[in-house]
Formats: sequence, C-alpha cells, structure tokens
Amino acid sequence: MGGKRSAAVSPAGSRERGGSPWLGRDGSDSTSFELYQQLEREIGRWLPVPDAAVAPTTVIGAYLDWAMHLAASPAKQAELAQFGVEQWMRAWQSLLGDTPELRPLPQDKRFVDPSWQAPPYRWLAQAFQLQQQWWQHATTGVPGVTRHHEHMVSFGARQWLDLAAPSNFVSTNPQVQQRTLAEGGMNLLRGAMHAWDDALHEALDLPPAGAEAYVVGENMAVTPGQVVFRNRLIELIQYAPSTPTVHAEPVLIVPAWIMKYYVLDLTPADSLVKHLVDSGFTVFTISWKNPDAQDRDLSMDDYENLGVRAALQAVRQIVPRQLLHAVGYCLGGTLLSIVAAALGRDGDAALKTVTLLAAQTDFADPGELALFIDESQVAYLENLMWRSGYLDKRQMKSTFQMLRSKDLVWSYRLHNQLLGERLPVNALMAWNADGTRLPYRMHSEYLHGMFLRNALARGEWRSGGLPVNLASIRVPVFNVGAMQDHVAPWRSVYKLHRLTDAEQTFVLTAGGHNVGIVNPPGQARSSYQMRRWRAGDRLLTPDEWLQATPVEAGSWWSAWVPWLKEHSSRQVAPPAMGAPRARLAPLVPAPGEYVHQR
Repeated sequence: MGGKRSAAVSPAGSRERGGSPWLGRDGSDSTSFELYQQLEREIGRWLPVPDAAVAPTTVIGAYLDWAMHLAASPAKQAELAQFGVEQWMRAWQSLLGDTPELRPLPQDKRFVDPSWQAPPYRWLAQAFQLQQQWWQHATTGVPGVTRHHEHMVSFGARQWLDLAAPSNFVSTNPQVQQRTLAEGGMNLLRGAMHAWDDALHEALDLPPAGAEAYVVGENMAVTPGQVVFRNRLIELIQYAPSTPTVHAEPVLIVPAWIMKYYVLDLTPADSLVKHLVDSGFTVFTISWKNPDAQDRDLSMDDYENLGVRAALQAVRQIVPRQLLHAVGYCLGGTLLSIVAAALGRDGDAALKTVTLLAAQTDFADPGELALFIDESQVAYLENLMWRSGYLDKRQMKSTFQMLRSKDLVWSYRLHNQLLGERLPVNALMAWNADGTRLPYRMHSEYLHGMFLRNALARGEWRSGGLPVNLASIRVPVFNVGAMQDHVAPWRSVYKLHRLTDAEQTFVLTAGGHNVGIVNPPGQARSSYQMRRWRAGDRLLTPDEWLQATPVEAGSWWSAWVPWLKEHSSRQVAPPAMGAPRARLAPLVPAPGEYVHQR
C-alpha cells in the first residue's frame, strides 16, 4: 500500500484545487491569494504566537453578538431585572432560613462535604448557585443571538463563575480551613510543593507525578504479541493466542491517532485486547506513528491508505480467505466507517462486522467540542499549525481542560494544592498524559470536511477519488456510545441509524469517552443499555430509545463478545505469527517502537 494521495501538494504544503477529500472546492479560487497567504505565513513564523485555546476573533464575535442583541431587547432586560430581584430575595430568605436550600447539579461535587451545610458557608454556596442560575438566564434566550454564539457565551460565563467559586479559596472553603487548622498549615505547604512540582513537569513536558509507576512494555501494553508490519505511519501488532483454538475471523482494531493505541491494552486487568484474546479471537491492532514536523503533509487519504487499508491487506495475507471483525475507536472509528463504506461501494467483501466505539459519523451536533470549532477558529488553528507542522498535544490538552474545568482544573487544584493531597494516578490517567500530535494537513482536512461541512454524513466525502455513502455499509454494526461523553456525545453517535440500513446494535454505556469504553467486567458501578435494530423496524429517537431500553448491570464487553461470537463461523487452529513468505515476518515484540515516540 503506497502513500499515493488524492491531491498534489505544493512544496509549502497547501492544498491545490480539488485536493480536499470532500466534494467541491474549499476556500478561495484565487491562485494569487494562495501565494499571498503562503507569504503571510512565512512572515508569521517570526511573529509572536498568541497563547489562547480559542481564536480571539471567535470570542469577540460571540460576545458582541450577545451584548448587542441583549442591548436591543428591552423585554429580555426586563426579564433579567425581575429575575435578579427574585434571586436577591431568595438569597435574603436563605440567609434568614426561610427558604429550602438549593441543590447543586448532580455532577457538581464542590459542595457535597458536610462542612458546607454550616453557616456562613451554606449561604456562600447558595449565593454562588443563585448567581449561576442568573447568568444561565442572561446568556441564553436572547432574541437574535446565533445558537453557536449563545453556547460560547454561556460556556464562557460558566468558566468565569467556576474561577470565582467559593470552593477555590482558603478564606471561603470550610473543608480547607478545617484541614489547615488541624495540620497547622502543613497542607498548604505541601500544596505549594505540589504546585511547583506540577509546574516543573509541565515546563519540561514530563508525565504527571505518579505516572512513573506505569511503564509501557512493563506493566502497560504487555499483552504478548509481535509487530508484523511497519510503514511510515503505522505498526501492525499481532497478538499471541491464549486459547488452543480461535474463531476463524480475526479482529482488527483501528484506534484513534489523537491518542496512543494502548488505551485498549492498559494493564492486564483492564485490557480490551487481552479480553478478546482470552475469549478466543486472533487480534491485530494498529499503533500509529506520533507525527512530527516532517509529517506535516500527511493527509486523511494517507491515514486511510497507509493506515487502515494497509493493515487490512496485511491481516488478509496472514489470515487468508477470512473476513474480518473491524473495530474503530473515536477518530479511528470515523475513518473505519469511511473504509467500510468504500469497501461496500466497491463490492469488496473484506469485513464480517464493524464495531464503532464512541465514533461519530454525523458531525451536525458534536456537542461541547463544537464550541471550539467554527470557520474563524479553524483558520486560527491552521495558522498555528503552519508554524510547527502539527497540532501540539498541549493545545489539545488545554481544550479538553476547558471542557471539563471543574474536574481537570479546579477539583485537581483543591485536592493537590489546598488540601495537600496527591490523588493517586491510575493507568488511564498515565496513558492520558502520553499525548500525541496531529499533522497539519490531516487535521485541517478533518476539521473542514467533518466539523464544518459534515461531508461524511452528506455523502460528500471521497475515498479513492469517489464519493462514499454510509448506506453502502451492509455488514452488521455494533455501535457504542457513552452517556457522559464530551468528545463524541452519544446522541451524535446514535445518528448512524439514519445513515445506513445495516443491522445495528446500539449500546449506551455509563461513563465518559474513555472510562465508558475501558470498562472491564467486575466493576461495581458498570451498566449499559443495548437494543438491536434491523431495516424495517421503527427508528426510535434518542430519547425514545433511552426510555424504552432496559438498563443492564455490568460491562458492555460482556455483551459484545457474545455478539462477535454470534457473527463468527467456526473454531480453527491459531494462525502463524505473521506471514514471512509475504514479507510480513515478525519485526519486534509488542508494543513495538512507534508507541514510545514522544
């Protein structure tokens, strides 16, 4: 499988006309504009880089839209004035003990400690929650404000309020005050040392304190196997069997390249790969290269051809005359759906089933991540990526921290710096700190084609120069969404029902984008909902599906393995490791070399 691209790329890396993997032209039709833009970016290399997660023009535009429409709406102003008076009255009544106390949102754990129930801390917490309610009213429902700008302003207001929450300060947090008195301030001294240590690790790009207990190849990513294929973009790992016979159809896992592959092969206790191997499957997985500046021109087509299609070809040579169970996680699932649709379009019966894990195929409503993606933001990101040739892992980290600031920033600061407690680092947290980069061209194509154009759902994405339609997927699909997923909201994942009439089993698991997927059997609070849909059945709305589908205790892994076995044919002897005659001899033991790239 070569690195042939669907479009020529100029020496500077800009796309030529018709080079996008979606139909139609994108951007200016002016050749002179492209030349001037190249000159602009070359000059921009010497200018200071703004340190912001969001494009300044995007923020300014959103707040101007909200402020001007609010100023032009006396009705909204009157409503907010009335609501403000009502909130002040509730605050005074609360102070006098004449009103029921407010309850924080279920996911808000800042005021759950019993010490918050005593005055004056109870009043501080309630005043903060009343303020939250007022700002929620103020930033939503303003006539004329675009939906995107409304979401941005509302999100921004929550960020500022979270910054000013009474739980963040020694003077207003009873839990911290009690700890400080009990320890004579030693908690604050430890917290200062923790803050210095964290800053040092961040400056030196080191894993967080405690992550050194987890080492790839020693106690993580240790399922036995061999790298049997390598090109400039992937290593293909084949895992050694642990059962005397295996199912005839192998499993190929396509992880996202926004993360290291071993999220699905953490410690032996929570490894999805090991679970599949122990269930009698021959398992292959892709380990992506961590791109650098030399890889700036890698495209989505390259990830399809050098990645998924190259892996498919290698697996078919190692296990000939067998269909595959293909599994895609997150962005890897999106790419797998493109390949599956292209194979169906071309009449290539390579796949037996497709499993998608927290993977979107319709990006019309991608959840809170859409706050950071619009035309202005994408242009801003492209200019940033142009300098280095990639999107740095720190930029991605700052975005996800903003999405979950209560958990990833303020809760962390409370425990580590104010209470002086080092929260233990688990395997998933250590993996999460092992970030990756995204090539300039690939990320630009992905943002333009998926988030801005929704080209895949509209049948406008191209594979092999021809458009792909998800309706071409004819094999059974096992589609997993996660209830608290901020990256691929489950209602967005569910939309695949409307894009193909292939038999589809949809599973909704408890947890978020990672915890919901890395969900081994035996965890006390695990649960899932599952329902099978076939062509001709009435298509339920997401809310109807949620109400009609019973909750099952346990891990969705326990439901998925029987589903895979149901769609497998027979038991056979395990295949050989690699295929030396096809130049697929084992190269190095798993987890390989690409996974160690920083």
